[in-house]
Amino acid sequence: MDIMIAVQDACVSGQWLTAIILSLCCFLPSCLPAGQTVDNSSVESVVSRQGDTALLRCYLLDGISKGAWLNRSSIIFAGNDKWSVDPRVSIVSSVGDKHEYSLQIQKVDVFDDGLYTCSIQSERNLRPKLLNLVVKVPPKIYDISSDITVNEGSNISLICTASGKPEPSISWRHITPLARKYDSGEYLNITGITRDQAGDYECSALNDIASPDTKTVKVTVTFAPSIQEMKGHGVGLGRTALLRCEAAAVPLPSFEWFKGEKRINKGQGIDIKNLSTRSVLTVTNMTEDRYGNYTCVATNRLGTANASVPLIPIIEPTTTSAVSSPAPNTALYGSTGSAQILMACRYLVLALSSFISVY
Repeated sequence: MDIMIAVQDACVSGQWLTAIILSLCCFLPSCLPAGQTVDNSSVESVVSRQGDTALLRCYLLDGISKGAWLNRSSIIFAGNDKWSVDPRVSIVSSVGDKHEYSLQIQKVDVFDDGLYTCSIQSERNLRPKLLNLVVKVPPKIYDISSDITVNEGSNISLICTASGKPEPSISWRHITPLARKYDSGEYLNITGITRDQAGDYECSALNDIASPDTKTVKVTVTFAPSIQEMKGHGVGLGRTALLRCEAAAVPLPSFEWFKGEKRINKGQGIDIKNLSTRSVLTVTNMTEDRYGNYTCVATNRLGTANASVPLIPIIEPTTTSAVSSPAPNTALYGSTGSAQILMACRYLVLALSSFISVY
């Protein structure tokens, strides 16, 4: 009460600066009587985003009233005299409006948060205006798990932490055509991971200030080879045979081919091409000794897989002349048909022995 009397006396005597300084003391927490607090029921809220310019608006009553600004513990402006050493703060007046006495803070940050008071002093009355500056911060992921490689069936735990104001919510999703989403939270736990769960996992941090901040973790799942497809076909003498072997494996497999127990190498009409998860065996100018059972073996550091396929002969039909036809052979096993029958039987026996060796 003594301070208010001193303020009125200073105003009457024209000592405006003294009056303003004394009035500001009424709103500094250190000057309030014990047990007394500022009434926040009439506090105006001003929201600004980190890095933007905050404008706390205040208007003088008339051309002769004076104003001052203070924050939680110190005086910023008394009239047009700047008491703060912060270069970011200034007084703003609208063009043509001499009554505006607003406080501008450039590049506002979280430490600017809090209560501000615009004190308006007329000859007899002191009218404070309370404003609460709330600085909101966009989400920012500051820590996330590194890329990871695990064996199939392992358990993994990924972590993603972020800052922001308000505190951001964190969610995970598997970047696949299905884009499976997981429960929100800093941790993503997967038990018994499978090869289908390999790939990129996206962490997203979101609040109501800006677009979400996202980062990804690459998860590689390793597993032993398995043969997905093994294809062959019958081929006639002198023709070209193709055998194809398709395997799934991480890391990528190496391939070997065997005929029976003997490993096959390139050369002498045989070519082997390995392309990522596929191996193709080519046999040119097919001969009788190259018929039989062929085995593809796929190997990586986690294991081995194999599959076999028989390469069997095909009896190509002979063409007959359209001009003349030989007389039919009425004998059951004559000299004309016996050679062809014996050859067909030989191929049949060879084909049956190939199938028996497979099964």
